[in-house]
Amino acid sequence: MTVIDRFENDIAVLETDGGIVEVERSKIPQNAREGDVLAENNGIWIVDVCGTEKRRADIREMMKRLMKK
Repeated sequence: MTVIDRFENDIAVLETDGGIVEVERSKIPQNAREGDVLAENNGIWIVDVCGTEKRRADIREMMKRLMKK
């Protein structure tokens, strides 16, 4: 899975299964934001909307469980 960790000027810092990768911001969709899951297809990055929604829902559930403890 590849997730946008943050933006630093013209660089998008991505968390991947293999570690941190830096990509030119121009290679990432303009509507992408921190926390979005990305998919790459022939060198073109797209936002994986379903993957992003699932990841955010999983994080919300995890936070709910942590708050109950």
